[in-house]
Amino acid sequence: MKVFDLCCDAGHLFEGWFASQEEFDAQSQADKIGCPLCGSVLVRRRPSASRLNLGASAQPAAAALPAGSQLQTAFVRAALQVIANTEDVGERFAEEARRIHYKEVPERGIRGVATRAEAQALEDEGVRIMALPFPELETLQ
Repeated sequence: MKVFDLCCDAGHLFEGWFASQEEFDAQSQADKIGCPLCGSVLVRRRPSASRLNLGASAQPAAAALPAGSQLQTAFVRAALQVIANTEDVGERFAEEARRIHYKEVPERGIRGVATRAEAQALEDEGVRIMALPFPELETLQ
């Protein structure tokens, strides 16, 4: 498996996993690689550090924080997963969240729009909510 650091024409950094260099080349030429943030297929490889396994057992390195591009990719993937697995209730978010919380309707994953005041009121009532970090991703679906 080859992991390449990629960048779209808008400057968004992300990772791509491919079976081989040839697979990357084929997908790239067929415009099958898209930026997870903006959807652009104008993607190029960025230089990345090589890793050599020489068989010697090295001391385990201290856990390092992921690079900014890796965090961005992880957040985007998580947001896309939320979008794919929830129902968009739009402006009715606060109302539907309450109905689910008070068991007036079956429990299900929802997403939508709420004002700060509505979100605070939900939190005050014990309704657990979370803001979607990249709301513009929904338009890419």
